[in-house]
Amino acid sequence: MADNGPVTPEDFAALLTPEGHALLDSLRDYDPAQEIAVATRLRREHPAALVSAALGQARLRQRAVAKFGAEDAHRMYFTPGGGEMATRASVAAYRAERLAALGVRSLADLCCGIGGDALALARLDIRVLAVDHDPLTAAVARANAEALGLADMIEVREADVTEVDTAGYDAVFIDPARRGGRGRIFDPESYSPPLSWAIATARSAKVAAIKIAPGIPHEAVPPEAQAEWISDQGDVKEAVLWFGTAPGEIRATLLPGPRALATADPLPDPEAGPVGRYLYEPDGAVIRAHLVAEVAEQLGGRLIDPTIAYITADELHETPYATSYEITDVLPFGLKKLKALLRERGVGILTVKKRGSAIEPEELRKKVKPQGPNSATVFLTRVAGAPSMLIGSPTGRP
Repeated sequence: MADNGPVTPEDFAALLTPEGHALLDSLRDYDPAQEIAVATRLRREHPAALVSAALGQARLRQRAVAKFGAEDAHRMYFTPGGGEMATRASVAAYRAERLAALGVRSLADLCCGIGGDALALARLDIRVLAVDHDPLTAAVARANAEALGLADMIEVREADVTEVDTAGYDAVFIDPARRGGRGRIFDPESYSPPLSWAIATARSAKVAAIKIAPGIPHEAVPPEAQAEWISDQGDVKEAVLWFGTAPGEIRATLLPGPRALATADPLPDPEAGPVGRYLYEPDGAVIRAHLVAEVAEQLGGRLIDPTIAYITADELHETPYATSYEITDVLPFGLKKLKALLRERGVGILTVKKRGSAIEPEELRKKVKPQGPNSATVFLTRVAGAPSMLIGSPTGRP
């Protein structure tokens, strides 16, 4: 599936032939920088359209290793957009485990894409109806079920998801398209299908989950839903609205683990106070879920500023929900002062973090030109409303 042109279902079907399989196997470790030479050689023995599709697919598989792991990625099939939008395997596995724990044995996966979630569900013996309206995407999802030996658990249907009867299934999972021709879609009613349709469908199911963008406003969450924000290795990946679980609950889930922080009665924002010896940077899922106050209470901490999600405390406590740093300096913002301090301490490895500051990390690095064998972390932020620099290093404790 070359990046330089559209791929038809016929092009894709050619990849599923014995000749296509053999060609893809030969390209597993090919170097994209040598593509012209590789393509020239392969076209002496194979049709040009098949070579183009195979080279594109090989590139997509290489990119997908980070999301799906090498073993699965090099057996699966992708579309350029489908691989990018698919759920990360670790997140899909976690969600499948939640659904299995809820007693789900069959599920309608609406807007299934290339089938990432369907594969994780089927691996837990959950029967899946996977539906997508795009012919090529549906073909890719079907091929992935075959490639991973899960075709007997996954029925792939090319159809309009709004016309699918889900009454015979234990649960419904909906992943509306959040990208259009101009990139990301931020208005939930511009999702395809709209979020209002997804919520109405979820309300009619025994158990349902809707995958949404993590930036969704909290006021857009229906009162009967549980809202969950999920991060994987510190990166926020998605939010999910759950129906039939814990109405009104807010939850931050951190992977691997999972570790979950949840409440139906959020605490008020914590007080702000002076910077103590330790600074805690809450996980992105905690911040998105508006659960910073809960972490601050666990740590006996306070905010450094009423508008900034950094917690500070005078003692070091272990927590899976934030990364801790020991702070050595709290200074008013000033590049000359920072440059002099870093030079004095021989800091050449500088990690720059920002929250509430307009300056970009790369811009700061260019201006202070760190040099030396030592390392440090600088936080560009606000303390009690004033632009400030906090300098320290990770404690090495969770």
